[in-house]
Amino acid sequence: MKKTFLFLSMAMLTLASCSSDDNANTVTPVAPEVPGEGGVLEASTGGPNQGNQVYVDLSTGQKTNVRRDSWDFGFYGGSDFRVILNGSIKMAVKQLATSNIDEVQTEDASVNIGFSTVSTLGYADNPTGVLTGAGNGEGTAIAEISANDADNKVYLVNMGFKVGTATPNPGSEASTGNARGWKKVRILRNGTTGYKIQVAALNATTHQEFTVNKDSNFNFTFFSLDTNAVVAAEPAKDKWDLNFTTFTNYFAYQGGFITYYFADFVTSNSKGGTQVYEVLNTTASYDTFTIDSVTDTNFWASTTDQRVIGSAWRNGGGPSTSPSVKDDRFYVVKDAAGNIYKLKFLALTNDAGERGYPVFEFELL
Repeated sequence: MKKTFLFLSMAMLTLASCSSDDNANTVTPVAPEVPGEGGVLEASTGGPNQGNQVYVDLSTGQKTNVRRDSWDFGFYGGSDFRVILNGSIKMAVKQLATSNIDEVQTEDASVNIGFSTVSTLGYADNPTGVLTGAGNGEGTAIAEISANDADNKVYLVNMGFKVGTATPNPGSEASTGNARGWKKVRILRNGTTGYKIQVAALNATTHQEFTVNKDSNFNFTFFSLDTNAVVAAEPAKDKWDLNFTTFTNYFAYQGGFITYYFADFVTSNSKGGTQVYEVLNTTASYDTFTIDSVTDTNFWASTTDQRVIGSAWRNGGGPSTSPSVKDDRFYVVKDAAGNIYKLKFLALTNDAGERGYPVFEFELL
């Protein structure tokens, strides 16, 4: 393995946002700085409102910045026909009994993300990132799209929330803004190459229909119900390793699991081949950790769970404590090309104590 280190200033240039593209999944990542020795990278999600999802490619140091509320559904580019929700804005869906999207529907306040929503209701995607499953909290909240159109039901869609605009106290987050309303949606296959999405307001007796083509270069092709068009979001599946985002997770509560919304969350690109494991300082030291220290079997869990880093890298803070980085652990990351890195978080907040400014160092082993 060629040993190349990337030096990236902690004072990175502000990331450019991705623009909508009605025809292709095109993104313009920020160019890395000149390679050098060592590596420190800031992955700012936009301050305490955390308005951005930031995709990081460790092998190049490139970052791609995507506004969280710019997309609603992700259409899988693989062989299966699966559709994901935008969990970064608290979207939730409920399958209805009908396959007629032109029937009038009404809002259902119970279809939401929070302590009152147990995971087995199936209103959110399974947070592991595993798409397959029979519903009831397993796999995608929207059932696998059937080749038989009559089997594809209408979904009541809670559109979640816009990016917040409030200014919270230092150390707090204000990611949730105004509610985005409701839609009804039905999704069909478009032959073997894509999808049809039928969309309408809840009280409408007619609907619009749009097509979304599969693209095997991407994990998903993304669609916005605000623009009724395909939009650019995550990079090609071999062009990113980590995603800094807000996130809808499952959380253990009273013997079961509820849906719970996290700020400062980090997922790994498990579908694109990125693997991760955590190392506690009680078992190894970051400074002395080398390629000979890597245990391949420790990567296995991350092949079916994108949350190995998740929220475990930081303390969330509370009424009397500030959020902080956990300094008792670091991570080993293997990308799809087989490059292996050690990675340690350095900061969660900026110098003013404002949340949403994660910084980490990493080194190619």
